[in-house]
Amino acid sequence: MRQLRDTVWQRRGTSWVWDEEARNQICSASEVWSLRQFLRASKTPGSWPDDLPSNGGKTLVVAGLDGSLDLLTPTDAEAWLGDAIKPAILSFQDEWGSDGALVFWLPGGHNRLRANTATDEVGWLCHSPHGHQIDLGRILWGQANDYPQEILLSDGGRPAGLFHLRIT
Repeated sequence: MRQLRDTVWQRRGTSWVWDEEARNQICSASEVWSLRQFLRASKTPGSWPDDLPSNGGKTLVVAGLDGSLDLLTPTDAEAWLGDAIKPAILSFQDEWGSDGALVFWLPGGHNRLRANTATDEVGWLCHSPHGHQIDLGRILWGQANDYPQEILLSDGGRPAGLFHLRIT
């Protein structure tokens, strides 16, 4: 998987971030949207804010995706990601284009997001007792596995998240 040391993830594209330092670079806790707010805005025309709440109006940080996935069976989680989350991401992209970044805050995601280094496939490890892995690459970005990049905050540092410039 390619690595990203640039801050482009803070201004455009979609990211899945689990590192608290990375999240703190782009927002304060009071600026984080709930998953419910995000989904509601995506379904109601004209509901996206005129200015994004974080990072000088360039970023929307959303929390709650991980908890919602944990409440579902793996089969239901896969269906929900494809039927609700992907369309919401596409709605955000349609509204903001390359002028805004969408960041999903996933505390503990470093233990749950799995990248296969040989194929660059990305999966989400479901909460126990399921132990199943959801294929995020297939569901959210249609197997375009050469596009997601690991976000690094410093040279030689541990990944802080994953960045994808555009979901199609």
